[in-house]
Amino acid sequence: MSLDAEKAAARKAAFVRRKAAFDADPGTGAGLLSSVLAGYRGVPVSGYLPIRTEIDPRPAMAEAAAHGPVAVPVIEGAGLPLKFALWQPGMTLVDGPFGAQIPAAPEFIEPEILIVPLVAFTAAGGRLGYGGGFYDRTLERLRAKRPTLAVGFAYAAQEAETLPMEPTDQPLDMIVTEASILEPPGPL
Repeated sequence: MSLDAEKAAARKAAFVRRKAAFDADPGTGAGLLSSVLAGYRGVPVSGYLPIRTEIDPRPAMAEAAAHGPVAVPVIEGAGLPLKFALWQPGMTLVDGPFGAQIPAAPEFIEPEILIVPLVAFTAAGGRLGYGGGFYDRTLERLRAKRPTLAVGFAYAAQEAETLPMEPTDQPLDMIVTEASILEPPGPL
């Protein structure tokens, strides 16, 4: 089986697990994420505005925004790294590419902590995204400039024992779920 076929199969299985977790979510999934971000008050953070069945980080983002800059990703085009626009609860948003909303009048910053959405993850810090490579390119660029913390945020049900990985895949430094905080032991 090719790497692309392995990734497609892993995504398909993970989407089923994520949908079941989403359907059972009482809306309190961001509690542990809030506790993690509390240790980094004032540090520029990027979250995301959830689409489809992604776990919702907005309660933790709103809390963090009371203490420092919080941004959301903006896709500028295929093959490009993400940019990050300042976000505040209740601000005017418009539809961006791929169904995610973005600020109507974006002001860009560079975050030092990225809350990363995903399809599946491993306890070792592996991440399977949607296949566009946006977060991998972005993390590589940001990490070349300064230490940048990548926090995967997902339902516990999205964990996989193994995932097909490529050399360009950027590892997660931490994974936060509705049930636990995982800190991978080191490089993938």
